[in-house]
Amino acid sequence: MGNGQSVNAAKRQSLRKLTDIISPVPADIDVAQRRTIAAACGLAEDDYEPYGRYKAKVSERVASRKTDTTSGGRGGYYVVVAGINPTPLGEGKSTTTIGLAQAMGAHLERPTVACIRQPSMGPTFGIKGGAAGGGYSQVIPMEEMNLHLTGDIHAIGAANNLLAAARVFHELTQKDEALFDRLCPKGKDGKRGAFAKSMRGRLERLGLGHKRDDADALTTEERAKFARLDIDRERISWRRVVDMNDRFLRKITIGQSDTEKGFTRETGFDITVASEIMAVLAMTTSMEDMERRLGAMVVAPDVCGNPVTADDLGVTGALLALMKDAIKPTLMQTLEGTPVLVHAGPFANIASGNSSVIADQIGLSMVGEGGFVLTEAGFGADIGLEKFMHLKCRSSGLKPHAAVIVATVRALKLHGGGPAVTPGKPLAEAYTREDVELVKKGVANLTRHVENTKKFGVPVVVALNVFPSDTAEEHEAIRAAAIAAGADDCVLCTHHAEGGKGATKLGEAVAAACEKNKDAEEFKLLYPDSMGIKEKISKIACELYRAKDVSFSEQAEEKIAMFTAQGFASLPICMAKTQYSFSHDANLKGAPSGFTLPIGDLRCSAGAGFIVPLVGAFPTIPGLPTRPAYYEISVDTKTDRVVGLS
Repeated sequence: MGNGQSVNAAKRQSLRKLTDIISPVPADIDVAQRRTIAAACGLAEDDYEPYGRYKAKVSERVASRKTDTTSGGRGGYYVVVAGINPTPLGEGKSTTTIGLAQAMGAHLERPTVACIRQPSMGPTFGIKGGAAGGGYSQVIPMEEMNLHLTGDIHAIGAANNLLAAARVFHELTQKDEALFDRLCPKGKDGKRGAFAKSMRGRLERLGLGHKRDDADALTTEERAKFARLDIDRERISWRRVVDMNDRFLRKITIGQSDTEKGFTRETGFDITVASEIMAVLAMTTSMEDMERRLGAMVVAPDVCGNPVTADDLGVTGALLALMKDAIKPTLMQTLEGTPVLVHAGPFANIASGNSSVIADQIGLSMVGEGGFVLTEAGFGADIGLEKFMHLKCRSSGLKPHAAVIVATVRALKLHGGGPAVTPGKPLAEAYTREDVELVKKGVANLTRHVENTKKFGVPVVVALNVFPSDTAEEHEAIRAAAIAAGADDCVLCTHHAEGGKGATKLGEAVAAACEKNKDAEEFKLLYPDSMGIKEKISKIACELYRAKDVSFSEQAEEKIAMFTAQGFASLPICMAKTQYSFSHDANLKGAPSGFTLPIGDLRCSAGAGFIVPLVGAFPTIPGLPTRPAYYEISVDTKTDRVVGLS
């Protein structure tokens, strides 16, 4: 890794020569495997640990150097990249993020860092493919990024499932005194001594912290209160996870072995990236903050309705040990040598949908005043960007200077009433020939995303990701609609085929928008912490989705009452809903309004710091299609190279 952000003009020219363009664009993995350029990244040697040949773990402590992005400090410009509601094929938002980073870093020569999420192997082997970008706008090595990377998701899965395995069986099979004796055994001298450090969180919650150095000092009643959590088995909310699309794990029965003595329970799995521990990783700001957040995670209520936390289970320290390396973002690079920080991987449709606060803060420290940090928000702006504003910016205090909304002719034709777009099937003729009227009908989707983003006081630049079948008339219809909706600019982008060169005009437009908004003074959130849970949900549903009303199931009403009683009503909202529509119905394209948004259930992510309403019956673990992407993926046994990734 280099030790300076700036690279001289000769070096820049050399980098550009190394990214020789081939037309038509080869497969993504073939492009990626031709590149071995070292990133210049502005980090001291002690700031990172090499992790193999092409990536490194960056210390989370770098984040503390600078978190202020206003013009009064030396922080860089903070730009969020989002998109319209996509087709199932994706509209190139990650590719645009990387193409823009290359344009700004390697062509416009502005200090730039891109911050993106780590791909889940569920989509990688399923429908969507990886998340390293594509064509000549990629993070490399793309096969390493898409397969395991540095093991962060595995660490999250292990930590999540350790918490799921804790305690309940032993409480069901032991009396109070026996349970306490096993939790706090006597030594050879017949005394128990001090409580383990991991037990002190529960002691504090019970008002017994003053007795932490002598377990024998607890009364019989206090011992029972400490040892027995009285978890309500029917309302356990913590679920096991796996980083794979497996629909048969959505509902299962556990505890069927004879050794579990008949204590069966119906539950289900989530995909790992939907784990609250993933959300904690995305929202945390330091190791100390992570320890606090992990300890505050709620696994269930007790029989009296009080929250039972990881601290109560005494597992916080072990979780932190499993996560101590995962807290460090992974430094990689684009094809043209622009630094990229890859960290966290929550889905936007079922989780917080953004890369980590720590990665963004490190990026701002790396680029310095006048530089650019480009951070990607997942799926459409109705979920990824909304959560970026209401969750990430609320928690971190960072203020974005501009937003990029990625659009395509293909997606806008779908929103205009075009035929269904299905992975693995050829596109209908409507998508391969000119149809300006269909585009004009669909631009309502883009218009609403621009209008919604501007409600946060953030200027918008539309990036029109160009496909070979597009026409100039279709592009002009989209540009006219974007400008009429209040976008600062709408720029044609060809970064997939041309790399950073194809996004230089987009880079210039983004820089202009940021420089007009140096202090981010107009930035605002749309609801305060003090608003109730139902009111916050309704605010998002009615103001951003344009719903007429919100309906709450009986189960949702019960959860809202419980979370309010437990003291969590002040937390912000993380909506779990389809990415394909502003509404709850993936088939309602364009810009629907006047519908009633159904809330089927809620979850509380107290450690991450938000409430998760499930819109309708929304699955939190995807399933595989009939013909998944894994049919194409293998290894060339002669060269040991991975093939078939996309």
